[in-house]
Amino acid sequence: MNGIRFFRSIQFKLIIIYVLLILIGMQLIGVYFISTMKTSLTTSFANNINEQANLLSKITAQTLSKKSETTSAEGEEMTEEFLSMLARGLFTINEAEVQILDASGKVLATSLESQQSNVGKKNTALAVSRALQGIRDNEEEVIDENNNRKKIIAKPVYYGVKIVGAVYIVASMNELYQTVDRINRIFMSGMLIALGLTGVLGILLAHTITNPIKGLTRQAAAVAEGDFDQQVPVLGDDEIGRLSEVFNDMTMRLRDALSANEEEKEKISSILANMSDGVVAADEHGMVIITNRRACEMLRENACEGLRLTELFSMDEGQLSSLMKGAEKSAVIYHTQFDGDEEELMRVTLTPIHRRDKGISGTIAVLQDVTEQERLEQSRREFVANVSHELRTPLTTIKSYAEALDDGAMVEQELGQRFIGVIRNETERMIRLVTDLLHLSRLDSKQSPLRRQAMNVPEMLEEVADRFSFQLRKKSIRAAVRVEDGIEAIWLDRDQIDQVLDNLVSNAIKYTLDGGRIELSAHRPDPASIAISVKDTGIGIPKKDLSRIFDRFYRVDKARSRNMGGTGLGLSIAREIVKAHGGSIALDSELNEGTTVTVTLPALQSGGELG
Repeated sequence: MNGIRFFRSIQFKLIIIYVLLILIGMQLIGVYFISTMKTSLTTSFANNINEQANLLSKITAQTLSKKSETTSAEGEEMTEEFLSMLARGLFTINEAEVQILDASGKVLATSLESQQSNVGKKNTALAVSRALQGIRDNEEEVIDENNNRKKIIAKPVYYGVKIVGAVYIVASMNELYQTVDRINRIFMSGMLIALGLTGVLGILLAHTITNPIKGLTRQAAAVAEGDFDQQVPVLGDDEIGRLSEVFNDMTMRLRDALSANEEEKEKISSILANMSDGVVAADEHGMVIITNRRACEMLRENACEGLRLTELFSMDEGQLSSLMKGAEKSAVIYHTQFDGDEEELMRVTLTPIHRRDKGISGTIAVLQDVTEQERLEQSRREFVANVSHELRTPLTTIKSYAEALDDGAMVEQELGQRFIGVIRNETERMIRLVTDLLHLSRLDSKQSPLRRQAMNVPEMLEEVADRFSFQLRKKSIRAAVRVEDGIEAIWLDRDQIDQVLDNLVSNAIKYTLDGGRIELSAHRPDPASIAISVKDTGIGIPKKDLSRIFDRFYRVDKARSRNMGGTGLGLSIAREIVKAHGGSIALDSELNEGTTVTVTLPALQSGGELG
């Protein structure tokens, strides 16, 4: 794999480019040089032969002219010996055969001993025929049966204007072509050496280019992995150096941009994760892509991604489409809890996400839990209705009896006194109601500060029992006070806690039948708190009413409670007082068996307020 990667690298391509450029350049130079040199050598070789052939033709012209006129055998023999001497001694070209011919084309002399058998025979070569016809330009190159290249030249010999013979030269060109081959080999060797040096220099030069690029590549890979601390070394002021500077600058800017982006992302994630409202983001097809933790908690889903909004919110397509288009501002959906006892109410507000040139690309849904809000609103409506009802009943009674007195009931003294007593009782009832309401309002608005002091728990419980001794004896109810060992002083607001205990004991007496039993006790559920309990053997409270027993104006038996003089605010006030002390109040009851109310208070060692 490394070898394949090298052949695909820029370094290899640069080396190949260098080598190919040198190779092409040297090939062009070599072709031109060798071609020119070959042409020059060939031309020089041909010119040399032509010059010697012309010289030989001039020297032999007179001799050949005399031979044609001589008829004696002795004269012919002398002429042939002279011509043979000229052919052998005058011509200096190696491996060349020189023939001197007469006007008929018969060989008179030859320069080669091996060709002496041709003397006296007629040379029938085309070049000889052309020369004897007076044609001067008779040159040709041939390759013999031994694959030797030869140059053939035939020149006419003139004596005056008469052709008296011819000079025929056959010269071997082997030496010339051997010279050309040697030059070719020298050139090829030089070219190979140059290519080798070019390859080495190409590698060195390619390293100067590819090493910075490799550094940039490594840095780019590191940046892709999230490492922005490394810097590419700037090795020069050339293009690669400037590229390295720009890359380093880009890395720093990218690091700053990603850091800012991550910071913004963390802020958004933190905001989404800690929002009290649920947020659901969906794409243009209504598929959920992002949710925060609160949305999953509200919708009771482990993972909302991949669900459709219609499935998630239990809506039909028409209602969802109206919300997404803005035709409806929001919708309230119901979600039943796991136990199925009550429903949660959630308000869903959908806002479309607009992308430039693409229209609506998604939707943001905001979920708000309005269960408590609706419950408070319902409580407010019930509170107003209850207050109105509680006030209207005594006011109606007072008005009726006042009208009766005005109509003449005052004449009868006994009847008038009874009517006045009813008006007085109803007035006191209204005063108690208004007083409780004012007290409750002060507790709600934190305008009733605690005045803590060290109180002895056993003494406080005994005093409570003593205050109700008359009512207890009247109904033959037995009362007992039990305090766990070690419980003595506790810091609290005595007046307010007395109000709580008085309310609890009063209720216990009201709803306990004659001959029953009431127990006041105190114990430590843990070292940091003290629990005070009021337990009776009364009529008890049904299970269905236990969850609302501390609500304002709530009565289990409204008619009976009102007749007993209760306002329906006693337990609500008791709960608020206990909460102001940093404690809690709990009620446990079984129908027709009795009720136990437990007030748990922190066992403070000083009178400081709870922080």
